[in-house]
Amino acid sequence: MLPLIRNEEYLFSIPKFNITKDDLNDFTHELKGFHEVFSDCFHRSESRGHFFRYMIGQLSEIERKSIEPIALNVKDGNVRPMQRFISDAEWDDDQILNKYHSLVNEDLGTANGVLIFDEAGFIKKGNDSIGVSRQYCGSIGKVDNCQVGVFSAYASPFGYALLDKRLFVPEKWFSNDYRSRRKKCKLPENTESKTKPQ
Repeated sequence: MLPLIRNEEYLFSIPKFNITKDDLNDFTHELKGFHEVFSDCFHRSESRGHFFRYMIGQLSEIERKSIEPIALNVKDGNVRPMQRFISDAEWDDDQILNKYHSLVNEDLGTANGVLIFDEAGFIKKGNDSIGVSRQYCGSIGKVDNCQVGVFSAYASPFGYALLDKRLFVPEKWFSNDYRSRRKKCKLPENTESKTKPQ
């Protein structure tokens, strides 16, 4: 049964993006403008440049979206500096998230909006990523070696957007048996074990 606020009167269809080639002509210019909103969230100009190239790579048609293929396929990409950017560079996560949420609110915000929470699993072949474990992976419908993320999204009559994400770290990762793996994967020491709903 739907809560009172979600009765037939408030149902709406999620708009579909209908993008044509003409819409893409000025895409890079628009992306630069979007990128500029976050420029003060980075301590160094090099980091801002790597962030822009990383965004370009994530939106590109390359199949693998890890750092090396991105760096090799974007203009002025350089593998080692971009790897250091992702793993070691400092930026203000909270400020980025606050600015992004403000943009989502300006474009899509309404009293009739809804929050959506869901998880997704990502197959991993190795063991050198935080949270990798044999666990249920929804994308393949069975237990396998994977990471699991919990995601929040927002939808309204004006569109939809991803709001935030958290990597689920299985409880066994906090045991003494996983101490060396936590260190190798650089799991922050103040990370606490939480269930997916938490």
